[in-house]
Amino acid sequence: MLSFLHGAAPREAAALPLFPLKTVLFPGGVLPLKVFEQRYVTMTKACLKDERAFGVCLLTQGEEVAGAAQPGAAIAFAPIGTRARITAWDMPQLGILHLRAEGLTRFQVNSHTTAEDGLVVGKVTDLAPEPEVALPAAFKPLSSLLELLIDRVGKENFPAELALTDSSWVGYRLAEILPLPLAIKQSMLEINDAEVRLAVLAKFLKQQNLI
Repeated sequence: MLSFLHGAAPREAAALPLFPLKTVLFPGGVLPLKVFEQRYVTMTKACLKDERAFGVCLLTQGEEVAGAAQPGAAIAFAPIGTRARITAWDMPQLGILHLRAEGLTRFQVNSHTTAEDGLVVGKVTDLAPEPEVALPAAFKPLSSLLELLIDRVGKENFPAELALTDSSWVGYRLAEILPLPLAIKQSMLEINDAEVRLAVLAKFLKQQNLI
């Protein structure tokens, strides 16, 4: 399981199975997944057996499902992703897995290879988690809006423990829930300063007359 400690130097690059998706997973986020392709079913079983994480990266070229793409079509994905830990799973029918995963720390893909079954395995380096920083008073409206959105969307779609006074947590949750283009969501993931992320989100929300 994840052993990266706050304040410690990033560990050396290590192999991580990657799941390129047309979504951005943020640290602390909840990701429901329906897995049916054999390469990902095999990956999921291995992760469950060994209690290992897999990586989620934004798919920038190509299709999530191999059968939906042209034979031999190349895929491309963002170099910054998030480790995902499976927290619950179910198999409603043979060969189909329903997963609930939780975002852990971010990582950078240094290189990758593609196995014979099509599974992408990255050589990744974990990025240091953002420190916990109390939400500045200027951004309290963002926290209030987020609380409202959580109630509307449903608390079951969020982590059990809410952290509405933490700058990183509020920024990550707003970035994932707001109807932003995927490229913007990815940029929110890649920002390394919680207050900068909040400032960008606040500007967008003000333009939309939401705060």
